[in-house]
Amino acid sequence: MSTLLAAVSAASQHLVSVAADPAPSGVPDVGGGEAPPGADGLLTVLKWVAWSVTALCVAGIFGVAARMAVDHSKGGGREHVKGLGFVLGACVLVGSASGVVGALV
Repeated sequence: MSTLLAAVSAASQHLVSVAADPAPSGVPDVGGGEAPPGADGLLTVLKWVAWSVTALCVAGIFGVAARMAVDHSKGGGREHVKGLGFVLGACVLVGSASGVVGALV
């Protein structure tokens, strides 16, 4: 029993010494930083991709609307609602992409 008490006492003294040490600073904050050479070309490509994806989202909504108009007389509407849900989900993801990346970085 005394061996157990000695071990607990030694462990508590070790914990006290660990708690007294200053905490490590963690991951350094690099801030905004400076863009590397050639970053302007990358930003141009990202802007083109963002514009293209936005155009595809608008085209997707138009496509679902066209299919709904054509199939209206047949009475099929549930599959169009599902397709519209996917397209609108993609639109939300595209619209919030920079916010999501900003939150993760």
